[in-house]
Amino acid sequence: MAQTREKFATQIDKDVLADVRMLAKDEGRQLQAIVEEALTALLEERRQGKARSHVMSAYQKSHARYSGLYTKLAE
Repeated sequence: MAQTREKFATQIDKDVLADVRMLAKDEGRQLQAIVEEALTALLEERRQGKARSHVMSAYQKSHARYSGLYTKLAE
């Protein structure tokens, strides 16, 4: 089943838009795909109110490996 798309207009900081356009170009993707991915991630983050699982996993691995260093840096 195809997704229904709806057009909308908004305004954004010109530098942010330039960066998003460059990202889309670098990844060979359409601007709308980048914007949709970003909005979807924002909604997921806000609904969960916590970090995404892959982010927490990376944090936990880093903490397990470098906890001694983090403690020294905190001193």
